[in-house]
Amino acid sequence: MKAPPEELNLVIVGHVDHGKSTIVGRLLADSGKIPEGKIEAIREFCRRTSRPFEYAFLLDALKEERAQGITIDAARCFFRTAKRRYTLIDAPGHIEFLKNMITGASSAEAALLVIDAAEGVKDNSRRHGYLLSMLGICQIAVLVNKMDLVSYSKDTFDQIVSEYSNYLNEIHFGNDSFKQQPTKGNMSIQFIPVSGMVGDNIAAHSPNMDWYNGPILLEQLESFKAELPADQLALRLPVQDVYKFTRNGDNRRIIAGKIETGRIAVGDKIVFLPSGKKTKVRSLERFNSDPKTEECAGWSIGFTTSEQIFIRRGEIVCKLSEEPLILPHTASHLQANIFWLGKTPLQSGKKYTLKIHTARVIAEVVSIHRVLDAASLNQRASNTVNHNEVAEVNFNLDREIAFDLVNECPPTGRFVIIDEFEISGGGIITGFQENARDRLSGMIQKRNSHWESPTISRAARAERYNQKSCLIMVSSADTNFLRKQVAKKLEARLFADGKFVYFIGMANLIYGLDADLLQNSSGDFKHDPDEIAVEYFRRLAEIANLMLDAGLILVVSARAVRSEDLEVLSTVLWEHRERIYTVWVGDHLATDLIPDIHLSDKQVEQSDHIIKKFLQTKGLIFSA
Repeated sequence: MKAPPEELNLVIVGHVDHGKSTIVGRLLADSGKIPEGKIEAIREFCRRTSRPFEYAFLLDALKEERAQGITIDAARCFFRTAKRRYTLIDAPGHIEFLKNMITGASSAEAALLVIDAAEGVKDNSRRHGYLLSMLGICQIAVLVNKMDLVSYSKDTFDQIVSEYSNYLNEIHFGNDSFKQQPTKGNMSIQFIPVSGMVGDNIAAHSPNMDWYNGPILLEQLESFKAELPADQLALRLPVQDVYKFTRNGDNRRIIAGKIETGRIAVGDKIVFLPSGKKTKVRSLERFNSDPKTEECAGWSIGFTTSEQIFIRRGEIVCKLSEEPLILPHTASHLQANIFWLGKTPLQSGKKYTLKIHTARVIAEVVSIHRVLDAASLNQRASNTVNHNEVAEVNFNLDREIAFDLVNECPPTGRFVIIDEFEISGGGIITGFQENARDRLSGMIQKRNSHWESPTISRAARAERYNQKSCLIMVSSADTNFLRKQVAKKLEARLFADGKFVYFIGMANLIYGLDADLLQNSSGDFKHDPDEIAVEYFRRLAEIANLMLDAGLILVVSARAVRSEDLEVLSTVLWEHRERIYTVWVGDHLATDLIPDIHLSDKQVEQSDHIIKKFLQTKGLIFSA
């Protein structure tokens, strides 16, 4: 079987009007890769609009771009040599379109950075160089363009090489430079003097610069090293959605998403992260097409599993055969490098929406370590990050996610930050820190990987019991013991109505299942108090998980339940987390959580009726 041709994604960046599109157009024209009649059509367009012919028009297809003479969107074209196929991405250079530039560069393996010989190094030239570094692109050719406008001066070229080399060395190798994400290979930088308009050193050596004996642009392209094809990497398939069909007896539950890297086939043993659930691929599904037994990176697919497991959008599908060395990381406390493009500054302590692959989470900015002006490299300590600044930031997420570092797998290592419903920044994950919640999630992943699913489904139990399982946490202040009265009244009411319900007081666990966590004979705690609090609720949640899986309504009485306690319950009861409800008893709300029901002391006598009505409105209990 013939091997597929080698491919390389290449992005062209630089300051506005420095000639990026012209260079690409000239490269395509001089190498004979322009479709027949295309140049003639552009010449006719220029004649009708009384404008001089420009090779940039071969790429700048949008009407607005031709009118203003700038590239607005990231234009793509395809170019092939005897060695490989290229995807050329012409990214916009204007400062107002930095978002588009980052989008265009995010999928590139190598870059061409264009600098106007007459204008020299601009702030945007530095910003683009920094962003390429931040995206992990390590192969860069710096094209010093418009050499014809400076009479092909070697001194001018050497001056630009010296100035920009010093800048690149600072951001990558300087002792006091801003911390950089490791790139995917050794840094490779080549400076080439060119003229896109005249064609010097593009596809053939120029007689106008006999002092230059390095590679021309076309030769430099061929020297770039291509990464392994995406389908030869480890499987990464972020879950986009789960579809359930019921018409005509169709009981398939199809998990859908785009394969970012790797391959997936019928029979593969897979794991979903961060949940840790494991199963086997039963079938691959395609819309209005014959089914396939295998699919590779770049395709959006649906698949069914051998077991009906509960999966959410944002999980990443991986192969168990690739465990454990090349599975994604999972954490909720991230270290990242970000580039801020928002209208208002990014602020420490503020919460934003962070979108990475198909996952969307709430991310609080815990700390801002350093802020850097990407053009001047001036650093400052601050609690804010302004427009067009770069920063090292720590995020605390509201839940654990699965991800890769960008040098491991770019599609699942880059993210965007949304502020006020607008994409306001982007970045890469440079590290992560495990906390108590992450260690807890690791335990849950291990539990899920060995979980034996019952033969009776939740839907069947709900139909039989005329109820949906749920956990009701009844809590109050330390000195208010009415919580026990409320919890027991609710149990009695539901039982009288024929419901399957069970009451647990936290004391039952503390002096039973949790006895090993109590003080020792010396009166000292055997474990750290904070760790004990997590463990108390983890063990409660494991009991709740069994009872909810069995279709029961579980009522728990516990004093002074906090939001962090509820977070532990939600982490362990991931599949049941939407059916955890809190009831606070007492006139004064002495907790940081917002309860679903707040009962005053006077409402205790009617509490069973109040809570029962609440459960009915939620569709959790219903008549036979």
